[in-house]
Amino acid sequence: MTSRELAKAIYEYIDEKKGIDIRIIDISKISVLADYFIIAGGSNLKQIQSVVDNIEEKLGKQGIAPKSIEGRNGTNWILMDYRDVIVHIFNQEDRLFYDLERIWMDGVTVESSEL
Repeated sequence: MTSRELAKAIYEYIDEKKGIDIRIIDISKISVLADYFIIAGGSNLKQIQSVVDNIEEKLGKQGIAPKSIEGRNGTNWILMDYRDVIVHIFNQEDRLFYDLERIWMDGVTVESSEL
């Protein structure tokens, strides 16, 4: 699966669980960390965990495991590293505070329909 296909799949898995304001940022031209950052919000810890579980379960069924997951239990920011795609799921308050969209504004915002 290409990084583009992976980003599209992850977007869909977040959307299935009603992730809030899902953003895809192509950082391939400005960073060696990954090709895409996906940033989304959740309204509460339960929803955040549900989004993360859905991503991990659906990709796991396809034989795709994350390199790592940080902040898993009871935190307001969970990072999932799928090598070429890094996923950030936040509660809304922490998302506004850390403002990753601003930090990575040199990347290209990609609409899900473009994937």
